[in-house]
Amino acid sequence: MVWIVLAVFAMQAWCVASPTPAANSAFGAYVQSLEERLYRQHGEARDFLASTSPEALRRLREGELIVEQLTPSGLDAPGAMLHHWRGTAFVAGARSEDFERLMREFTAYPQHYAPQVVRARLLSHDGDHYAALLRVRQHHVLTVVMDTTYDVTFGRLNPRHGYSASRSIRSAEIEGAGTAHERELRADEEHGFLWRLNSYWSYEEADGGLYMQIESVSLTRDIPRGLGWIVGPFVQSIPRESLEFTLSATRNALRGAYGRGEKQ
Repeated sequence: MVWIVLAVFAMQAWCVASPTPAANSAFGAYVQSLEERLYRQHGEARDFLASTSPEALRRLREGELIVEQLTPSGLDAPGAMLHHWRGTAFVAGARSEDFERLMREFTAYPQHYAPQVVRARLLSHDGDHYAALLRVRQHHVLTVVMDTTYDVTFGRLNPRHGYSASRSIRSAEIEGAGTAHERELRADEEHGFLWRLNSYWSYEEADGGLYMQIESVSLTRDIPRGLGWIVGPFVQSIPRESLEFTLSATRNALRGAYGRGEKQ
C-alpha cells in the first residue's frame, strides 16, 4: 500500500507540458533520415526488407520473431528519449493482400490487438490515405491510456511487395478512462509517456507465405532522477514490448483469418 501512495505522489509531481523544440527537432530529423532510407529500400524488390540474411529467413520460417533495437546513442534531445525498434515475422500461407486487408480495417483493431487497442475509429479515407483515432491501454506497474490520431498511407512496389507509414499527429493522455469521470488531460498535466510514435511496415510475399517487418520510432520524456522505479518501465520497456505485441498479434490475426494450414 505504501508504494502505491508513493507512486501516486510521484506521478502528480512528474507532469510535463510538451517536448522541447530541440527534442522535436531531433525527432523530426531522425524520422526524415529513416523515411529516406525506407524510400530507397522500397524502390526495388531486392533487399525490400532490412536485415534478412539467409540465416534470418530460416529462423523466421521456423516461427521465430526477430526483434532488434536500432535506437541511436548520443542523440541530442534534451529532456526526451527516442526509441527505435524493428521486428520481423513470417506467416506461412498468407499473402500481401491479406496483410493489406487486415491493416486497412481500422475498426477491427480492438478485435485483433486487444487488450492494448481498446477503441478504434476511422476519421477519413481517400484512396491509400487514412486518418484514424486509436485508444491504447498500456499496463506496466501503472496503467496508462492514450488517445492518438494517426495519419496512415499505404503503397506498393508490385503485387508481392508493399509498405505503409503511420505517423502520430496528436496524442492525449486520458484520466479515468471508461468511467463517468473520464477526461483528456491538459498538456501541462500529462506525464510524457508518449509524445510521438511513427510506425513503418514493409511486407514481401515469398517462400509460400508473407514476410512482414515493422519499424517503430517513438519519443517520450526522459526519466527524472529518483523516479526510475515507477516510470522507467514505461519509457524503457514499453516501446519494445508494444512492438513485439503488435507483430505477434498481426501474425496471429493472419494465421487465424487468412493463413493456409499453418499451425497455431
